[in-house]
Amino acid sequence: MLDVRPEGPEDHWEVEALYDLCFAPGREALSSYRLRDGVPPVADLCLVACEDGIVAGAIRYWPVRVGAARALLLGPVAVHPTHQGEGLGAWLIRDSVERARAAGWLRVMLVGDAPYYGRFGFARLAGVLMPPPTNPERVLGLALQPGAWEGVRGEVTRAA
Repeated sequence: MLDVRPEGPEDHWEVEALYDLCFAPGREALSSYRLRDGVPPVADLCLVACEDGIVAGAIRYWPVRVGAARALLLGPVAVHPTHQGEGLGAWLIRDSVERARAAGWLRVMLVGDAPYYGRFGFARLAGVLMPPPTNPERVLGLALQPGAWEGVRGEVTRAA
């Protein structure tokens, strides 16, 4: 049985180890990490899924700005290899998106694969510019309220 709960300070290093395991070396050199530097994550949306007290999956969110608009930057999300293929990543995405909606956030964005994230409603964001080097085809967004991305354009920058 998996226990899903907000990530606590005691989970930090285990979650970082999971990300190191699941992602290529140098993951912190990606442009999305520059948007996170010195900015605290949105704690209520950062979740861990634990089995017998061991982190099996994790998801984090960060506040960003797109032009003048506030948004959430989803990521990273990772599932330990022993739990991949069980739907845990999908569950973490769906649950956290619903928590974001309930908390009053209007929009979520990420850098990822459209075929995977499209099943959750994410679509390419035209006119939203991530810091380079980022493939614009991989910049995806989800409106948490109808029309929340309409007219939102510009560079993605760190939240103040």
